[in-house]
Amino acid sequence: MQSSIENERSPARRRLLGAMASVAGVSAAGLLGMKATTAAAVAPSPSPASGAAAPPVSAEATPDELLSQARLRSYKTRRSSSWDRSGGNGDAVPVEPGAAHTLLDVTGAGVVTHLWFTINSEDEYHLKNLVLRAWWDGEASPSVEVPIGDFFGLGLGEYFTYQSALLAVAPIKALNAYFQMPYSSSARLTLTNEGKVRTGNLYFAVDYVTLAALPSDVGRFHAQYRQAAPAKGWTDNWKNNWDDPVGDKKNLDGADNYVFMEATGRGHFVGVTQAVEQNQDGWFGEGDDMFFIDGDKLPTINGTGTEDYYNGAWDFGGQSFAYMHNGAPHISDPHERIGGRYCLYRWHIESPITFEKSIKATIEHGHANHRSDNYYSTAYWYQTEPHAAFPALPAPAERVPKLFRVGGPGAQPVPGS
Repeated sequence: MQSSIENERSPARRRLLGAMASVAGVSAAGLLGMKATTAAAVAPSPSPASGAAAPPVSAEATPDELLSQARLRSYKTRRSSSWDRSGGNGDAVPVEPGAAHTLLDVTGAGVVTHLWFTINSEDEYHLKNLVLRAWWDGEASPSVEVPIGDFFGLGLGEYFTYQSALLAVAPIKALNAYFQMPYSSSARLTLTNEGKVRTGNLYFAVDYVTLAALPSDVGRFHAQYRQAAPAKGWTDNWKNNWDDPVGDKKNLDGADNYVFMEATGRGHFVGVTQAVEQNQDGWFGEGDDMFFIDGDKLPTINGTGTEDYYNGAWDFGGQSFAYMHNGAPHISDPHERIGGRYCLYRWHIESPITFEKSIKATIEHGHANHRSDNYYSTAYWYQTEPHAAFPALPAPAERVPKLFRVGGPGAQPVPGS
């Protein structure tokens, strides 16, 4: 039996617990994306009297994620693909050397939502020789200009499978991209064979939606390829840690860094894929990422090392991995020696790196740029148009990875590479 003191305290305790539950209910509503502003909006309604209709549930109390798949859409879904127009099963097209095949050519407003390719070619370098280009809204120069392998993160011209939030390569040799690529009046995508061998079978699908109009605050998708083969390092000393003379070299302003991309205008950087082929022994990844935003002379954002920028650690432990936002999905010969090969990616979709006037995205090639490895990269970003001129695409033969002698008077290809 409760004492009189306990009986006196019980109502107060019940009122306190009730108030706490109401507050907790409101907090939970906020975490779930509910728009309720009072406890009554989320608190359970009392049971109605027998025969009485249940009170209506406020629409504002419904979490958005509960309805996101069911919410009706107003756009029209379309696809441009290599399907056999005769109704047969020849669902591929050839691409002759020097020829360009149009993947998409539409007018009006819309968004490209997905790209898929698979390629049958006797050209062992077709991932470097086939170039993807895209033009938005009738612009004169392409906003996308990238060898197709590099666009999909296969920067060494070799296939491997991996999955990420924006790019994926599925078995066997299935290339997928999920970037949103909006346009207000037109879109044109092509694939050009810049090699010397005929592409026998190009299978493709470009999924897109049409819209009545595009909002005014939408940037255009850009992708740019760059390479340094080799990068211009200043020593062939394989050591590159903080306990040796190489570590005494300083780089505060990013001079001679490898450049992923530069842009003028307003926009945001969403990520990069990078491939590395080692021309020197030792760990290549002491180079810091440095982003220069809106004319800053010193890095606006400064990282702590290459594996750190790609959200790994400690030389990746020599282990390949592929996650939604970051990965090193391909590592060949992880022993930090000449011939080691790495493919890497980092997506900034959790908070894209914004710029109002300009951006220069860079990374060191070794600590203070002391190494001369081969770098191949594709940067992806959105911005207002017009965009700054892209650097000239290297010749097809120059895109194919090959080892170089470094550290001496000039870089020389290694015989047989």
